[in-house]
Amino acid sequence: METAALITAFVTLLVVIDPIALAPLFITLTKGADDTHRRAVALRASVVAIMLLTAFGLLGEAVLEFIGISIPAFRIAGGLLLFLTALDMLFERRTPRRQNQTPNANDPSVFPLAIPLIAGPGAMATMILLVGQADGWQGVLIVHLVMVAVVVLSGISFLGAGLMERALGETGINVTTRILGMLLAALSVQFVLDGLAGFGLAGVAG
Repeated sequence: METAALITAFVTLLVVIDPIALAPLFITLTKGADDTHRRAVALRASVVAIMLLTAFGLLGEAVLEFIGISIPAFRIAGGLLLFLTALDMLFERRTPRRQNQTPNANDPSVFPLAIPLIAGPGAMATMILLVGQADGWQGVLIVHLVMVAVVVLSGISFLGAGLMERALGETGINVTTRILGMLLAALSVQFVLDGLAGFGLAGVAG
């Protein structure tokens, strides 16, 4: 893989996954958890995301074609899942549930952190496209190493989230939660619109 292609792969995945923007979401989703629990959640989310994106890079297109699922349909499904998370953030539905759950029952590492925030439909589709453009097995390997590097950056941003939480305080976190809930809702709708556009309904995404 040429240097230009390597940089393109890194920048593309960096923009799609956006590790910096995930840090405030991590704070919101692990609100009230101690540092040990947060580190465990960050590690699990990163590992699951790497495994999933690796699987999609190697087998994604073939699997989706085999079972008859298109990338646009996958985007729509991811958008709907993300919208449910946005509703929880907007109306603070997680707090009452947490009071009646054990710690293990309230683990956002797989959903929504790993899926669909890190390894969302955009990242999955990007992996499929980058691998399809790679030159030989060396190119495929480099694409996956670049993906791992970007996910590791996400994990590092999660580990630094505690400092951000202390800087914002309780009121700041509550305000941030509502704002991010609105942004997540908009992002989830955009996923759905992109999926509809992929089915030829170009006007809905304009």
